Amino acid sequence: MLKNKKTSKMGIIITILILIIIVILSNIKIKDVTYVENELGLLVMPIQNGLTYLKNWISGNHTFFTNINNLQEENKELKKKNSELEQMLRELEIIKSENTTLKEYVNLKDKYTDYETKPAYVIQKDISNYGDTIIINIGSNDGIDVNMPVISDQGLVGHIISVTSTTAKVQTIVDTASTISCVITTSRDMMIARGTMEQDSMLKATFIPTQATILEGDKVETSGLGGIYPKGIHIGTIKKVVNTKNITDRYATIETAVDFAKLETVLVITN
Repeated sequence: MLKNKKTSKMGIIITILILIIIVILSNIKIKDVTYVENELGLLVMPIQNGLTYLKNWISGNHTFFTNINNLQEENKELKKKNSELEQMLRELEIIKSENTTLKEYVNLKDKYTDYETKPAYVIQKDISNYGDTIIINIGSNDGIDVNMPVISDQGLVGHIISVTSTTAKVQTIVDTASTISCVITTSRDMMIARGTMEQDSMLKATFIPTQATILEGDKVETSGLGGIYPKGIHIGTIKKVVNTKNITDRYATIETAVDFAKLETVLVITN
């Protein structure tokens, strides 16, 4: 009997709660529901977008790593081609250098047709404060002997001072022990040119005649005197004239026509 009373009371309570909920729901306006939905949407949308982006990123991983592998392979191929191109460039530079050397020989031969000559490469340079010599790759086996003049396409280089069977040592005109009898091409005034310790491309001209007119820019060539150098070989250009209180002591500097720092090919005059 007691149990039935409790059940009846519980049923009444549930019925009342259901009626209350129905009343509340019937009184809620539609626009209020929409407002709640909008607010919930503002909270949920960023999370949903993030989950969508994460899903897309995960699904694209396979393509991403595939692209990385392709790029690595392409990089290896490009490095290989670059190495091959560098090798071809080196070979072309060698060919170009050889062609330049051959042209220099041809130019030298054409320029000094009056002389019998032997072409040679410079294989060693011995440059110091007290001397300036070079070694060339021909010697007594090629008919080379001491005191033979050595020239280049630009002008006078020096003369042979010693030989072996396959090489020869050349004392250049810029060596401090070198002395050249030379002449100004315009006035034909003679003087003596020597190597200096100051600059590799400069000579000092002394014993200039007092009546000689010497100007900057004048060309200087060998006079043919002295027993070593033939007449008329270009030496260089007057760079500066230094006047002194005593005119007999005046001197000039000559810039050599040959750039000894870049000298690679020469001709030895053998006759």
